[in-house]
Amino acid sequence: MDPILLLKALTLGIVEGLTEFLPVSSTGHLILVGDLLDFNDDKGKMFEIVIQFAAILAVCWEFRARLGSVVTGLRAGREDAQRFVLNLAVAFMPAAILGLLFASKIKQYLFKPVPVALAFIVGGVLILWAERRKHVIRVERVDNMGWRDALKVGLAQSLALIPGTSRSGATIIGGLFFGMSRQAATEFSFFLAIPTLFAATAYELIKYRYLLNTDDLGMFAVGGAASFVSAFFAVRGLLRYISHHDFSAFAWYRIGFGIIVLLTAYTGAVSWSVS
Repeated sequence: MDPILLLKALTLGIVEGLTEFLPVSSTGHLILVGDLLDFNDDKGKMFEIVIQFAAILAVCWEFRARLGSVVTGLRAGREDAQRFVLNLAVAFMPAAILGLLFASKIKQYLFKPVPVALAFIVGGVLILWAERRKHVIRVERVDNMGWRDALKVGLAQSLALIPGTSRSGATIIGGLFFGMSRQAATEFSFFLAIPTLFAATAYELIKYRYLLNTDDLGMFAVGGAASFVSAFFAVRGLLRYISHHDFSAFAWYRIGFGIIVLLTAYTGAVSWSVS
């Protein structure tokens, strides 16, 4: 296996794991870093599917006790488990429907560095605005959510179809707008990622199954392992971070990173793909 290719796999795996569940947009980062590494061809598409799947597994492992409790609760007919699953289903539907309708057009026109950079900046400004609003908390814990709360968060998640917006950022900040506590919004974002990303991964895997090649197993293994480990620590770190901080730091990061990409594109310092 080409060591340069393995290094690219390691780099992109770490990027995916660190950014998938933080409000900074993993898709946006993969587009930008993949562009820099010249790894955005067909092989790169299949690779992104693999490392995204590995990041999902990290969340499943981190919340394995809660997920196991939900499964046993469903078998026992517990109302709280049924409500939890219903909320996830309701929140999942808007992005799933809109994704099926518009995903190809979005990828055609927006999966490029400059549109991603603009989405980074706009998203950062929205986070700063959200953090400066007065928070009136109605939902302290995920278990207190109703289906209407879940639907609102699901509609917010639909914005993440635009690359650079951030799925976790849209759901977390949307949750804050709709009266959820910081802890509840963040945890529900993690739980909602499981069906959302599993569905997206399955769809992409079926679509690009012809790209599967046993010669790429080494690359998949390196990238998948890097994604799993970095996602695991990112999730744990974010849960600790929000207990004492807001999301303003992520907003300033997004704005700064977006400005750098736009400046390098404008000056020609970096040869980004056609915007």
